[in-house]
Amino acid sequence: MGQIIKKSFKMHIRRGDRVKILAGKHRNEKGMVIKVFPKAYRAIIEGMNMVVRHLKPTAGTPQGTIEKKEAPIHISNLMLIDPTSGQPTRVGKKYNEMGKLQKYAKKTGNFIKNDQA
Repeated sequence: MGQIIKKSFKMHIRRGDRVKILAGKHRNEKGMVIKVFPKAYRAIIEGMNMVVRHLKPTAGTPQGTIEKKEAPIHISNLMLIDPTSGQPTRVGKKYNEMGKLQKYAKKTGNFIKNDQA
């Protein structure tokens, strides 16, 4: 009673990472992560999972418009691509030689740099 539960959102994917899609309409395709939603465990991949939005007429667009944009994909359907080998891999975290916690590819053991845009 009165206990505060702190929820942590462990994410193995960040903005700027290249990922492979494991399930859905775009299965086996690769793309770049544009945005990540940690609380929803979802990410938006560039050019994947496109949806159509119909926008109402406004003063700027009296006709109204039809807009295509990317919809989020659940994190469980994505796998990070190892930049050195180009193959999808599971991800772990361990300390590098400078004592900083960093992501590494479990398949090759190489550290993965965070190249965020």
